[in-house]
Amino acid sequence: MIERRPYQELGGAQHGWLDTRHHFSFADYHDPARMHWGHLRVWNDDTIAPQSGFPQHPHRDMEIITYVRSGAITHRDNLGNHGRTVAGDVQVMSAGTGIAHSEYNLENEDTRIFQIWIIPDETGLPPSWGTRPFPKGERSGAFVTLASGMPDDQDALPIRANARLAAATLQAGSSAEYVVGAGRKVYLVPASGRIEVNSVEAEAGDGVAVRDETSLRITALEESEIVLVDVA
Repeated sequence: MIERRPYQELGGAQHGWLDTRHHFSFADYHDPARMHWGHLRVWNDDTIAPQSGFPQHPHRDMEIITYVRSGAITHRDNLGNHGRTVAGDVQVMSAGTGIAHSEYNLENEDTRIFQIWIIPDETGLPPSWGTRPFPKGERSGAFVTLASGMPDDQDALPIRANARLAAATLQAGSSAEYVVGAGRKVYLVPASGRIEVNSVEAEAGDGVAVRDETSLRITALEESEIVLVDVA
């Protein structure tokens, strides 16, 4: 089963400094049919205005991945971590027993991010944060794992969940394959461009929910950047 969820039908809000779209129920958007996708709980598509952002706020027992699409995001937390993550790179925060952090766009341009929350396999662990560069050239034509809690993904940023975040950039007319494990679900979003997932077409910002499939063939109908999460 492959279901397209058009960008125009997503929940969301406009706060002036923040234009946000929610693929799943979040904040004031509630849809009982879209509470989660396996252990994937949140996928927010955020555009943050220059010199603005999220002031310090707490999280607990959640794996939070920020994929920066354009601009940069600056993180600071009560553990003393401080870092700037730029377009194409990823930061991961394991909230564990509790962490308070802020995320600001300190640039002079809009910053666009996907913020993705995954339910951890184990709760009550110490909190942590990390970021890592992943040059887009290394994921040209094939999916590269950026964050993962799966044992085979040793080069990815670690998360505490049986899940994987992967991304690919495809030129128009090219394709990439992704093998789906038995009983697993995939949620895929083209960050840019237009693609076909097996026989289902999707545009930038659309969600593509996948279950009961063993293999995905993603074909770029125009130059595209694709982000997916693979979860139990």
